[in-house]
Amino acid sequence: MREKARILIVDDEKRIVNTIRKYLENDGYETLVAYDGTAALETWKREQPDLVVLDILMPKMDGLGFCREVRKESTTPIIVLSAKSSEFDKLRGLDLGADDYVTKPFSPRELVSRVHAVLRRVDAPQTADERPIVEGPLIIDKDKHKVELLEVVVPLTATEFGILRFLASQPGCVFSRERLLEAVERDSGETYDGTIYSHIKNLRKKLAQIANEWSFIETVHGAGYRFNAKEKDKHK
Repeated sequence: MREKARILIVDDEKRIVNTIRKYLENDGYETLVAYDGTAALETWKREQPDLVVLDILMPKMDGLGFCREVRKESTTPIIVLSAKSSEFDKLRGLDLGADDYVTKPFSPRELVSRVHAVLRRVDAPQTADERPIVEGPLIIDKDKHKVELLEVVVPLTATEFGILRFLASQPGCVFSRERLLEAVERDSGETYDGTIYSHIKNLRKKLAQIANEWSFIETVHGAGYRFNAKEKDKHK
């Protein structure tokens, strides 16, 4: 990542854009702005920002359409910013690959904190005991922030990568949704279980698209999730 992380702010309300821009720049970030989804996509392709703060309701192309286009070719972290606060809307945004979801009205300081947390997950340095995790055909390399399955790179968001790596680092151990939220530094003050459910669903889908004959994440009903790399019984 460049010395100063570059953040793309996308919202059709200039007042909100200016407020976010002020707080991010005061915290040392570089900023780019766009006021509709189409302009945002063009700016994203041209500038390749390190993270996107994205409104949902916008002209020309909404935020969900932007997410869908970006996720076709990149895992750039995305924080969705929206007045839509229902759990369904949150899950819809996360299903399309967003890393976090902030509802309006919001605290600019809290948003800056979330930006910092997501970027820290992406850019965290590897320590001596954090060698690549190898489980069956799956390789998780924190240093390169890369997951390979059957020698195919799996395109994961920063949050999906954090969840998978945490589970795989302790195979067989069961972790609640709350514990997984803590593990990937989603300390937002607005915890709700559906967030982890959505990311787990996306993880399973992406892994199955490459190696459907393998399973990796098990649901332990009433308790949470655990990592267990195993081939599925072909006779079932």
